[in-house]
Amino acid sequence: MAKIFISAKIPTSGIQALQQAGYEPAVYQGAGLITPTELKAGVADAAVLITPLSTPVTKDIIDAAPKLRLIANFGAGFNNIDINYAATKAIAVTNTPGVSTASTAEVTVGLVLALMHRMVEGDRLMRTTGFDGWAPLFFLGHELAGKTLGIVGMGQIGQAVAKRLHAFGMKIVYTQRHQLDVFTQSKTDATYLTLAELLKTADVVSLHAPLTPATQHLLGANQLALMQPSAYLINAARGPLVDEHALLAQLKAGQLAGAALDVYETEPQLTPGFAELKNVILTPHIGNATVEARDAIAKIVTDNAIAVLNGQAPTAVVNGVVEPK
Repeated sequence: MAKIFISAKIPTSGIQALQQAGYEPAVYQGAGLITPTELKAGVADAAVLITPLSTPVTKDIIDAAPKLRLIANFGAGFNNIDINYAATKAIAVTNTPGVSTASTAEVTVGLVLALMHRMVEGDRLMRTTGFDGWAPLFFLGHELAGKTLGIVGMGQIGQAVAKRLHAFGMKIVYTQRHQLDVFTQSKTDATYLTLAELLKTADVVSLHAPLTPATQHLLGANQLALMQPSAYLINAARGPLVDEHALLAQLKAGQLAGAALDVYETEPQLTPGFAELKNVILTPHIGNATVEARDAIAKIVTDNAIAVLNGQAPTAVVNGVVEPK
């Protein structure tokens, strides 16, 4: 029987789906992330690799897996995989679009609220020195109502964020390569701007663009300098969209009011300096960390695994290989 190797523990629902289809997957049981050596050993005789986006699947890994027919990435991103090299080997690479939309949008909204109302900072205060009591000018934050939200990348997640924060009374502006159709824009009264115009205008900038060579350091020193000193930056998309050293410099210089990061440029490492700043919220890549989202992701990757092993084409292919090997 064809081997399925899973390089990290996934929801039980996914394992059960594979077992019900007659497969007994081999699952990496280590405490931390799988090492390249362990991954090579696991895929050496595997037909399917199910892997999280935190695990690099390089040319060397692919060369170590001569029987491999599918790499099913457990997540919407796929920049951890050499998809072009996989295509030369007729190995399909799939991702899991759509199912993280609600969760990531909710986390983004939570970060905006927590940052502007200083909730994490307040929690830290109460766990340490405490406070003397309510006072008219104590611990002031900002309301969302009447502020302008700038969304960079108005795809499914960007639109979901716009819908939710528009309900809070925020004005929505956005930028991306192509302007949305009038009907989609009208759902949130969104206005299309260039990136430069958006950065100059928005009180809150929220990133929801994919990571590509063109979007690497989309916000560098020059772009961050366009933002208002009273503005906030939210990144729950991909860490390398932001030049974190430039962001840190802006924050330390008081040229930004604050930032909330759920993803990091050199993830899982944190750029030194952010942890010491009171006006920065840091979360450990929890954008789609819900039972509902992870179960939905597990269904997509296991459905694709079963399809390929049954000689059928998988869904959500990102490298053009749709014919079974």
